[in-house]
Amino acid sequence: MLTIEKLDNNIDRVSFNRLEKLNAPVADDIKSELIRMFDAPNAKIVIDLDGIKYIDSSGFGCFLTAMKAARNNYGKLKICNIEPEVLTVFKTLQLHTIIDLYDDLDSCLNSF
Repeated sequence: MLTIEKLDNNIDRVSFNRLEKLNAPVADDIKSELIRMFDAPNAKIVIDLDGIKYIDSSGFGCFLTAMKAARNNYGKLKICNIEPEVLTVFKTLQLHTIIDLYDDLDSCLNSF
């Protein structure tokens, strides 16, 4: 389900294999993995949402929990490649004010 790739500057890229929906059936596993990744101090993680067409409240909750874990351990969480429909929901929920969102992977990586 999750692919974790180590990039330059000690940044981890999290992407999703064959997954179009980030919803209740998968959110707990994703949340657990993201929290584990932030166990290391100063972790830098990019969540690449390429291919994700739908996120429900459980999915957004997993991002909020991951953001809290990042802040508690001096980490950074950023999200990129967000489908327009999903971005609308991020903005409606005002999550763009607490999570850094980027159009593409390159601009996200350059922001570190």
